[in-house]
Amino acid sequence: MPYVVTESCIQCKYTDCVAVCPMDCFHAGPNFLVIDPDECIDCSICVPECPVGAIYPAAEVPADQQDFIALNAQLSRRADWPRLTKVQPPLPDHAHWAQVKDKRDALVIALD
Repeated sequence: MPYVVTESCIQCKYTDCVAVCPMDCFHAGPNFLVIDPDECIDCSICVPECPVGAIYPAAEVPADQQDFIALNAQLSRRADWPRLTKVQPPLPDHAHWAQVKDKRDALVIALD
């Protein structure tokens, strides 16, 4: 069962999870990370590294965030969402955004 990045990551983009991923299966967009479900080996070591609790096993993604399962799969295959292999600084205002709920409207899919 692959792991899934959910709404809490939007506008934070902490990459602590990237540092521990043995498969380098994280991909980064403008303000969100995703996990490639075909490359994830279900090791779960990324889960405790996420400071905002955004990573869940696919079977445990909250009901109101089930669409993030397909979104992770879709976005991880986009050429403009490159694979991350190293930790990067979080986004500006990450501390503020870490406290915000219901931030789907802030998700940026494409680089303009």
